[in-house]
Amino acid sequence: MVNSFFYKFAKWYFTKNALPYWIILLIDCTIVYLSTLLSCFVMHRPGYLTEYFVEITSLSGVSLIFFILAFRIFHTYSGFMRYSSIYDLQRIALSMLVGSAMVLSALYLFRSQDWLFPINGRDWVLMVLIATIVMFSVRMIISAVYENFMSSNTGKRVFIYGVKTGGVGLARFISDQPQYANYKVVGFISDKEDSDKKYLMGKRIYANNDKLAETMKALHVEILMVSPLKIDRLRNNEKFVNQLIEANIKIIFVNSSEEWDGVTPLDHARLKEVEVEDLLPRAEIQVDMEANGAQLRNKVILITGAAGSIGHEMVRQIAVYKPRKVVLIDQAETPMHDVRLEMKQKFPYIDAVTIVTSITKKRHMRDIFDAHRPDYVFHAAAYKHVPMMEDNPAIAIQNNCYGTRVIADLSVEFGVKKFVMVSTDKAVNPTNVMGCSKRICEIYVQSLNNAIVEGKVKGITQFVTTRFGNVLGSNGSVIPLFREQIQNGGPITVTHPDIIRYFMLIPEACKLVIEAGTMGKGGEIFVFDMGQPVKIVDLAKRMIKLSGAKDVQIQYTGLRDGEKLFEEVLNDNETTKPTHHPKIMIANVREYDYEKAKEDEEILLELSYTYDDMTIVKKMKEIVPEYKSQHSKFEELDK
Repeated sequence: MVNSFFYKFAKWYFTKNALPYWIILLIDCTIVYLSTLLSCFVMHRPGYLTEYFVEITSLSGVSLIFFILAFRIFHTYSGFMRYSSIYDLQRIALSMLVGSAMVLSALYLFRSQDWLFPINGRDWVLMVLIATIVMFSVRMIISAVYENFMSSNTGKRVFIYGVKTGGVGLARFISDQPQYANYKVVGFISDKEDSDKKYLMGKRIYANNDKLAETMKALHVEILMVSPLKIDRLRNNEKFVNQLIEANIKIIFVNSSEEWDGVTPLDHARLKEVEVEDLLPRAEIQVDMEANGAQLRNKVILITGAAGSIGHEMVRQIAVYKPRKVVLIDQAETPMHDVRLEMKQKFPYIDAVTIVTSITKKRHMRDIFDAHRPDYVFHAAAYKHVPMMEDNPAIAIQNNCYGTRVIADLSVEFGVKKFVMVSTDKAVNPTNVMGCSKRICEIYVQSLNNAIVEGKVKGITQFVTTRFGNVLGSNGSVIPLFREQIQNGGPITVTHPDIIRYFMLIPEACKLVIEAGTMGKGGEIFVFDMGQPVKIVDLAKRMIKLSGAKDVQIQYTGLRDGEKLFEEVLNDNETTKPTHHPKIMIANVREYDYEKAKEDEEILLELSYTYDDMTIVKKMKEIVPEYKSQHSKFEELDK
């Protein structure tokens, strides 16, 4: 009968909203009054409380005015009692101390004799101690009842990966936030075997071993929350990730705007269910952005392709270091408008010039260089889609090759300090028009740099090239395409069961571009360590599993024109030289004479206006002998 009543009462209370603040305030005031009576009963002779009951009650009534004011200052009654934590103890203790100080000060000022009668100093200290303990205990009892009574029936069972500051901080964070009240932490995971079967915050610690996923499934765990300090460890444990996905255990990361320092409370963090790109194995990339940013501070920075995936992120990262001006160029009007609005909102103190135009308009480009006199140029503008450029080689030459030559030549003419070009791994032993066009760009800027060093061309500009593979989340990348196909019920289209690609996050790629650009002395082609390649079909399978979609099939469509199964990035020791950064190498490539490179480009540009695909590509193959077409109509030119 008692249990039934308790169950009904608890269900009624915990399914309602929070108690009105005046009820909590009334409870706290009652506790203070009763604590006053108890302290007098304990500290004095028998009968003292009865003898001076009226005086003690009167004094308590007056003192409550000051305690209510202190409760108001520290908001002790405005929270959810069911979500109480150690922080509530701090607020209660401070409010009691401040309230006591105000009461004693008032009594001292308005009563010259026996100013504490009938309560002495020891009584008062005991009262404050008792009231603080009881007020906090009431809150913790309600919180414990809520957690163990309600969460055991309706909560989502959660494991937390991490047992140090990150794991404990994450556990406290979700326990303090009403929006995560239905999450019940039932265990912690440690990478140390000797931590197995120990306890943290009253919950068992489990060792991270081969049986962990089975254990979690047996305990009906629905969610794994990952400490910010363990994210990279989880990413690189592909076997465990696959086991979690197979067991339908959701993985949740802390999604914070800034990297967590391991100490600051996770007060403003947000939890996000992981996407497939969050789980791709990769080593952490450390870049001293402050040192790099110091070189860009108070400078004029020009960025081409500023509305693209890489260019836009470059804008964000560079703007943090307060350049004097950023000149942003792109021919895509709507994305450029988005960049413009973002700069006004997030970086209003920076002079941001947004220009919608093409890098192939030489006269306009000269006017821009003349008006703004950039110190640094980051050249990210390019047509990049392999099948599109395979069908339009003339446009690849006019935009990628000629556009790069325009920006490079103007950089020399107007005394730009450094020119950083964003290239691609598809320029390595190219098999398609796009990759070859980027290799021709590399040849031109590298030969121009050498000509400046040798005194053949007058100028001070240092030309640096950066190469990397696919970036996750970029416009046209496979992940947005797969996500859309899954939402539509499938099938997911993969070109070949054995195709693999290197992937990198856009922010990571841009950090390395800035690092390479600032470290370069001119003439280098920097290659990034892209980590382990990913099989595209495995990526598709994992996305299907993470989405929870049923009966989504994978359909193989065959390699596209110019596409190859494996893309090299020249990051092995035989073809690269190391730098001070472990993720950045310098490629050993064939160098070209500047006059010859310039002549070849001029001929190629002239041929592009004939729009004769075979003639254009034939010349491209003469310039880049290692260009061998694959799955393309241009294969006959290689015979």
